[in-house]
Amino acid sequence: MCLAFGFSQTSNGQVSYGIKAGINYNSSTFSAVKNDVLSGAESKTGYHAGLWLRFKIPVVGFYIRPELVYTNLENNVNYKAIGSTTKTSTSYNFQKIDIPVLLGKKIFGIGNVYAGPSFQYILKSGFGFSDLKEVSSNGFTLGLQFGGGIELGKIGLDVRWERAFSGVETTFLGNTGNVEFDTRVNQIIVGLSYKF
Repeated sequence: MCLAFGFSQTSNGQVSYGIKAGINYNSSTFSAVKNDVLSGAESKTGYHAGLWLRFKIPVVGFYIRPELVYTNLENNVNYKAIGSTTKTSTSYNFQKIDIPVLLGKKIFGIGNVYAGPSFQYILKSGFGFSDLKEVSSNGFTLGLQFGGGIELGKIGLDVRWERAFSGVETTFLGNTGNVEFDTRVNQIIVGLSYKF
């Protein structure tokens, strides 16, 4: 908030803001996205929506773009409970707040490239199985986002890759005992933005 207030004191030409929304695709690489789509989209998709600000850094030609984004993700999880010899698959859904803080640069007048950390807080998580009685998650995670996009007037389109650094350790209580696993995801993020 202090950063936003400080930059808001600069001229209007140095600050822009808007809204954004788009889809998230859980996958480790762009080639895996292609393979998943061709084989029936085994990975799951999600969506996001939020707000963004952009502060130009005088003289050096870079900008800082913090965002506040609500994200809903779904993925398949394979696990083997204690005492079991077979793996079980279930859908895993969670909602989180993402706060990416990106350092970017405009190129060729309409293009942008950027990278930076993404701070995340898990709001809610749940499974598609009725026998999973209790779920608990460590809510804070950290990731890295980088990507690029284009802006045509007030409309922007961007593609990002997000790599999770810290895991979201999740524990649930099944019929055969506690099971722990890491629910961190790598994702491709496609977003559409509007500048006011």
